[in-house]
Amino acid sequence: MSALAAAAAPAQAPAALQAFIERHARIFVLTGAGCSTGSGIPDYRDADGQWKRAQPVTYQAFMGELATRQRYWARSLVGWPRFLAAQPNGVHHALAALEQRGQISLLLTQNVDRLHQAAGSREVVDLHGRLDVVRCMGCERRTPRVEFQAELIARNPGWERLEAGIAPDGDADLEDVEFSSFVIPACSHCGGILKPDVVYFGENVPRERVQAAQAALADSDAMLVVGSSLMVYSGFRFAQWAHAAGTPIAALTLGRTRADDLLALKVQHDCAEALGFLRASA
Repeated sequence: MSALAAAAAPAQAPAALQAFIERHARIFVLTGAGCSTGSGIPDYRDADGQWKRAQPVTYQAFMGELATRQRYWARSLVGWPRFLAAQPNGVHHALAALEQRGQISLLLTQNVDRLHQAAGSREVVDLHGRLDVVRCMGCERRTPRVEFQAELIARNPGWERLEAGIAPDGDADLEDVEFSSFVIPACSHCGGILKPDVVYFGENVPRERVQAAQAALADSDAMLVVGSSLMVYSGFRFAQWAHAAGTPIAALTLGRTRADDLLALKVQHDCAEALGFLRASA
């Protein structure tokens, strides 16, 4: 970590972040799960970057095991209504205001909740996809998740009355439940396997998505990481590329990040509070 990052004392952190933002005209913003905790969507990792719960399902397990798909879609049926009801919080609105000021080259989010768009951000790339769409892995047909929810309930009456805490992936923490009787609809067009239109662990981010973000990063004079530990390589590599190009990086997050040694500024503070000056000036 640079001397500037080490010098940013907690009491001075919001001011240091504001100064960083004010002196850069084209900022590449990368966001993570910490942006959406204020909207009631849990994050994945603790302050040390370790998993708070079992790791998310892998692409290989989802595609290869019926039991894994039954467990996922049953939990998703229960958790989806609360995930759908989540609203943008102060972080989302602050970054939308920063875009309105013309200072964001691109907002690259690792989140799949579309809350940045709901807050008004337009220059957004959903690095890991979007949970509000269901994708057929056979014919590539896309279906709105709200329509698929109705079909899940019709095939599995009574499951919608189960109650459980929401999980980071929009599913629910159902415990001691037998999933083997859960019925998963197949694609009505080709009979293929239906999967959320998100990038699972073990699955590649579409190349064109990465290339679009790389181009925006190359056209930026700074990078700002908000609410992410960057432990997942698909996001961390953008910090590597920025550092290699000499682009200064600031991180606003709680706890350790994988890119700590690459940062020009690290601010450990509540994200909404630290970015509050953007909302005040909007």
